[in-house]
Amino acid sequence: MTLAAILDNRAEVPARAATPLEGDLTLDTLPGRDLAQDELRSLASYLALHPELWRHHLAFDSDNRVYVSLHRDAHVDVWLLCWTPENDTGFHDHDVSSGAVAVVEGTLVEHNLAVGNDTIETYVEGGQVFSFGPDHIHRLTGAVQGAVSVHVYSPPLWRMGQYAVGADGRVRRQSVSYAEELRPID
Repeated sequence: MTLAAILDNRAEVPARAATPLEGDLTLDTLPGRDLAQDELRSLASYLALHPELWRHHLAFDSDNRVYVSLHRDAHVDVWLLCWTPENDTGFHDHDVSSGAVAVVEGTLVEHNLAVGNDTIETYVEGGQVFSFGPDHIHRLTGAVQGAVSVHVYSPPLWRMGQYAVGADGRVRRQSVSYAEELRPID
């Protein structure tokens, strides 16, 4: 692969297309169906911009990432995540769910797995949101103490895949429940 092709691929990383928080879709105005990516960004943004809905859940732990389910129905799943620099989801997918991540405070790092290259890292600052489809594989880490993010998935998470890259370069996937804390598996 040429350097130009690598750079073009990096430009297609969802976190690199992060936009400022902006949205008016609320939990009270959900359409009663699975959401498209623009709707996921709108809902994640709206919730991120309304801390009175979640601020009482904030807590930080370097050993165990703090995460709280804020809403779950037949079409949408919403989570609040609190981050320290030691928190790491490991590489994972969201099975059949699309998602959006709104960074409220601090900075997260999205890592994208790249075969034959170093992982692609994108820093997502507070005040930004990005979305992705069900085919997206990534890893999130906290870049600073006290980062906070809102995650929205549709359809709701049921299971996810966690990935590990062995010393020999082979990638393996392990299926996990949406209720389990994501951590690197190796």
